Amino acid sequence: MMEAREVIVQPLLTEKGTLLKDTQNQYIFSVHPEANKIQVKQAIELIFDVKVRKVATMNRLGKMRRLRQRAGRRPSWKRAVVSLEAGHELELFEGV
Repeated sequence: MMEAREVIVQPLLTEKGTLLKDTQNQYIFSVHPEANKIQVKQAIELIFDVKVRKVATMNRLGKMRRLRQRAGRRPSWKRAVVSLEAGHELELFEGV
């Protein structure tokens, strides 16, 4: 089993993430590709000391890139949209 710090790779600060945070109390994280929803929920609750209501995960395919005649691909990754219970917030995103 992975440690909590291994499950959460980094928080994602995007326009969509900011809109979700302000309107629906949801936060977006980049997570380990082999992590499941239960592991993500436990890691968020342990690291940030909040109550998670729901977790949605998505596998994102890496984009195709070219360098001269060679075609390549950026690495694929996984993201998680974490919904928190009412009254809970993450201080990590405040003031951003």
